[in-house]
Amino acid sequence: MPENAKDTIGSGEAGGARRTSPAPPEPEAAAGPLGPNQRWTVTRKREVALSLLRGEPMDALARELGVEIYRLEEWKSKALAGIDAGLRERDGDPLEKELQSARGKIGELMMDNELLREKMRRPGPLAKGRLRT
Repeated sequence: MPENAKDTIGSGEAGGARRTSPAPPEPEAAAGPLGPNQRWTVTRKREVALSLLRGEPMDALARELGVEIYRLEEWKSKALAGIDAGLRERDGDPLEKELQSARGKIGELMMDNELLREKMRRPGPLAKGRLRT
């Protein structure tokens, strides 16, 4: 293929040539000033909160992003609260599993006792040794 033909295929200048489709939108920048009609997504807020936790100065970040300092402080405190909550969770705690198992067994035994008491109240072969409750 001649060099100049390659240049005209994607340019749309030659008759019948293909037009290139517009480039796909760039992925959202992690942190930076917002453009018009953009919102602060969770991802962007997380990146800003992580920057603050790494020690970046809050006033410089507020100026760079165009966000009020009180809002940055709020995002940082929410991020810390989320970290604390995540660390408090106990997945697979053996004591909790044992406690759940014991509660289940207690429930079964209580049901068995209740059924046996009901059988004792009815006339029949078990009626001789009635419980006094």
